[in-house]
Amino acid sequence: MALSDGRVEDYKSRKNRERIIKCESEFAIKTKYTWLTIKDGIVMSSSGVDESNADAKIIFLPEDSFQSAQNIRNLFKKQYKIKNLGVIITDSRLLPLRAGVVGVALGYAGFFGVRDYRGKKDIFGRKLVVTQTDVADSLATSAVLCMGEGSEQKPLALISSAPVVFKDKINKNELYVNPKDDIYEPLFHKFIRLRF
Repeated sequence: MALSDGRVEDYKSRKNRERIIKCESEFAIKTKYTWLTIKDGIVMSSSGVDESNADAKIIFLPEDSFQSAQNIRNLFKKQYKIKNLGVIITDSRLLPLRAGVVGVALGYAGFFGVRDYRGKKDIFGRKLVVTQTDVADSLATSAVLCMGEGSEQKPLALISSAPVVFKDKINKNELYVNPKDDIYEPLFHKFIRLRF
């Protein structure tokens, strides 16, 4: 998606790449292997600025992944006369203390990104207080697994019969959690010292 949006430039130097990462970030701190950054409310490596599979270039994330997803959805719905369609713009990310990457939904359109169980009962009748399912990132992880990270050259994945609730208007902030309320807040506060 970023390539079609022209969000790419020649790799000039490591210093220039670091400048780009900082410009693309809301927060950036250098770690042993990468830059730990926050971009668009997502903790990620190097603000998504990527050199892999880029042929001596640097690829940026799309300017507005939600709008890109909506544009693709509109085009496909019109061209193929599809009623229920969701589109996800994905990238890969690392999880704390876990090896390997998983998918992340940078933006999406056409479905609710969160399934909320709060107030409902579990199988033993206990009322759920905080449980929500991150539908968008779960689907993104499935897609990234199928598309691959190396030389697979699979730029998209089709997911069918997913248990989603379709809708036309998307709330970009439905997945956002204020860092002060995040389960990882003690790590942010103690080790990263973010100012919220």
